[in-house]
Amino acid sequence: MKNFSIALRHNESVSILDISGELDAHTASQLENSLKSLIDDENYHIIVNCSDLDYIASAGLGVFMAYIEDVRALGGDIKLTNMNDRVYNVFDLLGFPTLYDILNDEREALQSFSTN
Repeated sequence: MKNFSIALRHNESVSILDISGELDAHTASQLENSLKSLIDDENYHIIVNCSDLDYIASAGLGVFMAYIEDVRALGGDIKLTNMNDRVYNVFDLLGFPTLYDILNDEREALQSFSTN
């Protein structure tokens, strides 16, 4: 079993997913289920805190791509925070910074939700 976990927290109307470990083809379904559950529960302001994410593969990136348009169409957003350089470089290589709000920390993400 791959080392990957997700913890859900809430800060007022914002749902925060703390993800840790390795997000790959074996673990991407866990993130997909979490995002789907939030959307089903009408939680559209989502922060994914990547501070303990060690690795991301294309399957993990695909999960983010699969849900971003749906969440935005419902008036929300998925904001990514606290990436280490290695994980950020994967996102950057594929042009994700133009598609997603990738912020330095959770505080910035919470502020950006409150100003929108």
